[in-house]
Amino acid sequence: MLRRIVVGMAMLAGLVASQSSLADEGTVKVLYAGSLVNVMERAIGPAFEKQTGLRFEGYAAGSKKIANEIKAKLRRGDVFISASPKVNDALMGAAGGNQVTWYATFAKSPLLIGYNAKSRFAQDFRTKRWDEVLETPGIRIGRTDPKLDPKGMFTLELVSRAAALYGKPDLVAKTLGKPGNPEQVLPEETLVGRLQSGQLDAGFFYSTETSDLNIPAIQPASELKIQANYTVTVLADAPNAPGAAKFVDFLMSAQGRDLLKAHGVDLVTPEISGDTQAVPAALKTAFDSSR
Repeated sequence: MLRRIVVGMAMLAGLVASQSSLADEGTVKVLYAGSLVNVMERAIGPAFEKQTGLRFEGYAAGSKKIANEIKAKLRRGDVFISASPKVNDALMGAAGGNQVTWYATFAKSPLLIGYNAKSRFAQDFRTKRWDEVLETPGIRIGRTDPKLDPKGMFTLELVSRAAALYGKPDLVAKTLGKPGNPEQVLPEETLVGRLQSGQLDAGFFYSTETSDLNIPAIQPASELKIQANYTVTVLADAPNAPGAAKFVDFLMSAQGRDLLKAHGVDLVTPEISGDTQAVPAALKTAFDSSR
């Protein structure tokens, strides 16, 4: 009797493992920077599914947060899209768990100050310099965590540069407070929704977010320009490496590039970093063809 139970449990475990393997083969898990949630979930994901028959499963969050989860083995995925090359560097080599061996930079997006058109501060943004408006008492500002998201780090850098450019040594303290100010810091994937719903008057966003969702935005002076540089890679322990390669190939295809451009993403000539020999041959062709 005991032997039958043991054999039965082993067969059940084998069936579950087999079903899980089949599920992995039919699903591509894409971990991506939260600033791309709209284009990924409404355009790239559905189009990829339609063309390939594979299922797109997206997870959006701050790039550094995702990298931390990958490194700690708290989250597995097939494809990783980051808003900063440096995040990939943290996952390379023994110190990074050898999770990333190569990555390709394929797009960029400048950091802007977006505001709610119905906010009582909207007219001020149209007539005054952005730093002066952000210093106004009562204004509700949203930004991301500099410890978890490149955009949060870029925000601190932008305001610090503005403080030097405009001769305002207390600008960071007056507008942002401490780096982790809980009254401002929000998850990247919720920031746009908070602004659109009126919970925020203004926030720091990439141009892909503001142009894609028609959010009025202020572009800082050219001396202050800071931008995201989007990268893509197939993770070393991807459960569905063939599917991951198909997703990256689609992302770099003419259709994928057109969808990215339509959603305000500025494409650049793909540049591969890391071990170029580790890039699948099919993807080398895809990167070359998108140049």
